[in-house]
Amino acid sequence: TFEGRVEVYHDGKWGTICDDQWDDRDAEVVCRQLGLSGNPKALSWAHYGQGSGPILLDEVECSGNELSLDQCKKSDWGQQNCDHIEDAGVSCDPFTGTDLQLYAIQMWSGTVRLAGGRSPSEGRVEVYYNGDWGTVCDDGWTDLGAQVVCRQLGFR
Repeated sequence: TFEGRVEVYHDGKWGTICDDQWDDRDAEVVCRQLGLSGNPKALSWAHYGQGSGPILLDEVECSGNELSLDQCKKSDWGQQNCDHIEDAGVSCDPFTGTDLQLYAIQMWSGTVRLAGGRSPSEGRVEVYYNGDWGTVCDDGWTDLGAQVVCRQLGFR
């Protein structure tokens, strides 16, 4: 998914981030670190539910240009004054006006095929992921998604 509570792994443990100073610039860095583009939004007050375990970071203040949270100004690991009700979240909305299918197809960059058609230029759209072929749900499917598939398969 492209949104949720932000958790970080440090010293053998997963933990949450306190939302003190948490803003869209921090969200932009998280989205970038995850390889997601779109419209980053910071969410506070355990918007995606309270985590469990340690709260590992607090007072995160990114400029928005960093490649990872490690490069941002922040408290020392484990130094915080928060409760899980303050767990930070992020939405890395990649859709900004496009369909889920279009985004999914672009993510698989070329590992797309058509199956079950009467000719090589038609059929069910399938994508290759984690060693398996799977289908693409048609919820919200439009001509734009079909154009992307056709272009990736070399059809015009």
